Amino acid sequence: MSDHPSPSRRQALKYLSAVPLLPLGPALLGACSTPSPAGASRQYVSTSFTSMPAPTDIAARATTSVASTMNVAMSDGSVLPYALSYQTFFYSGQQVPRLGGGTILAGGYYDIHNQPIIDSSGTPRQFFSDCPDGTSLLSLANPTVGGIKGKAVFAVVQFEYTSRDAAGHGAYGKLPSPIAVLTLDQDQRTGKLSLVHYHNVDTSKVHGLWITCGASLSPWNTHLSSEEYEPDAHFLSDSPSFGAFSIHTFGAAGIANPYHYGHVPEVTVHPDGSGSIKKHYCLGRISHELIQVMPDRRTVLMGDDYTNGGLFMFVADREADLSSGTLYVARLGPGFSLDPKSPGAPLRWIPLGHASSDEVKRMADTLKPADIMSVFKSDPGDPSYAKIVVDGKPNWVKLRPGMDKAAAFLETHRYANLVGASMGFTKLEGTTLNIRDKVAYSALSNIQASMVKGHAAWRESNNISVPSPLLAGGILEHTLRGGQIDTVGRPIVSEWVPVRTRALLLGEDIAPDAMGNKSNADRIGNPDNLKFSERMRTLFIGEDSTSHVNNFLWAYHVDTGKLARLMSLPAGAESTGLHAVDEINGWTYIMSNFQHAGEKVGPGELRSRIDANYNGGYSAAVGYLTATPMQPRLG
Repeated sequence: MSDHPSPSRRQALKYLSAVPLLPLGPALLGACSTPSPAGASRQYVSTSFTSMPAPTDIAARATTSVASTMNVAMSDGSVLPYALSYQTFFYSGQQVPRLGGGTILAGGYYDIHNQPIIDSSGTPRQFFSDCPDGTSLLSLANPTVGGIKGKAVFAVVQFEYTSRDAAGHGAYGKLPSPIAVLTLDQDQRTGKLSLVHYHNVDTSKVHGLWITCGASLSPWNTHLSSEEYEPDAHFLSDSPSFGAFSIHTFGAAGIANPYHYGHVPEVTVHPDGSGSIKKHYCLGRISHELIQVMPDRRTVLMGDDYTNGGLFMFVADREADLSSGTLYVARLGPGFSLDPKSPGAPLRWIPLGHASSDEVKRMADTLKPADIMSVFKSDPGDPSYAKIVVDGKPNWVKLRPGMDKAAAFLETHRYANLVGASMGFTKLEGTTLNIRDKVAYSALSNIQASMVKGHAAWRESNNISVPSPLLAGGILEHTLRGGQIDTVGRPIVSEWVPVRTRALLLGEDIAPDAMGNKSNADRIGNPDNLKFSERMRTLFIGEDSTSHVNNFLWAYHVDTGKLARLMSLPAGAESTGLHAVDEINGWTYIMSNFQHAGEKVGPGELRSRIDANYNGGYSAAVGYLTATPMQPRLG
């Protein structure tokens, strides 16, 4: 099935009054017993997915396409098949119901004074995003929001960037990222979710948001956002988008402080359907993709979507409170390999420092880059400078006396290099957790550049080395344990420390096929978003691929090793907003968005269909996977 906002459907989509396509019910994933038709008791055993073929006709490739099946095995030997479909809440650029009355532009941009940012490159209109990304679905114990017929459920959705202005000029990183709280009405007969209210979160107190990418739901029920590709404070002239960001956000260039970005924002949803935000400055200033908090509610594992990136960990001082703690970065031992049969490489953890968010924020407010370290892009001919590689490029760096803490938390990439971390990954992105097996997973969207032996960005001392690039990327699995000692001999107070990393699942590069795919369409390509379902024992994988013309959403069963394609996104679009929710009020959901439909798709029928489906390519979908027919309640 497919779903796109054709003109004939726009009014219906505004109020989500389409034919119900229903979420996975409690019978499927709960370990409850239920009477079978013969009167015997039966229990849920397992879930598997039937893979859909990659679409080949232009109509299917120009929209969301779902032709997969979820099969639920019960203890009496029966199997319940459920056809999957896709349901949208809205498309960016639509007017949707505003919390408090009236309507609001979905994905619309606002400046530091919460005034709409106007795109004047064509007919003046408010900027809106075509790139919805990280999404969290949650419920609250005592919601007070009105307009609900069933039960109130909330979603937080963030918008990473907008691809282009009305004149078609690139707009990446030039606008402060919006983030919204959605109030959803959950039908208690079917589990269907319908949009009731949209609330744009005020981000002015955290200086606005910079390129919010992936996200996760914390164990204490808050939305943990991200700020990706932190602006390089030493070379802002190399980043014209940051100057435009300052103009759009604050009204003038030179006002935005680069040290205020590259951190972890946290959104709290309130019972009335509103949301508030704070920004944590003590988890390192890196290219945060998304973070994963462990069951101890203190340990945080973080990928780093970067060239010459690292694997980072934060251990908070207190449970459910990321406002202070100790930041670590991994040091790999020998043995890193792309062979899934290899045991992989051991991990040790280098402590970068302990700080509170308030402490780092004060440093960010007052320190200039030259106060922390001196940096050159060419050899200054001074042996007191250390040569490192940052984002694929050589830097010569000298730390100012007494600036270790400031460097650790505000110049994290450079400081991690100086203390001997393994800063050799490329695009180490989404991270998720398998609690039962005590392993975590991280997506390597690309395996190239700093990971490839002999490349200019590669360093042997990182112990991260492959003989040739694998542009299709892969997924790493990290073994987690307690009782660990850091590299200076202090105990790490956590039972969830990664101690070994190995390759789990890989894509496959190919010569371009008839569709234009540069990696095998029946294997993962450039994995990005990862989320794990404990009950389904399934790792869900969303692609951000230039090697697949159509990106896919996959389900990988960690016990059977079976990989199934669940959904195809419009050509050129990235699979985003992934969130696997085992249970809310008895129902289970797989959240999924897409962004920038038609990106890098040239002129022709495919491009024309995408533009017709998605508002000239300026709009994108926020929604979830559903199942038909209606889910029975078996318990």
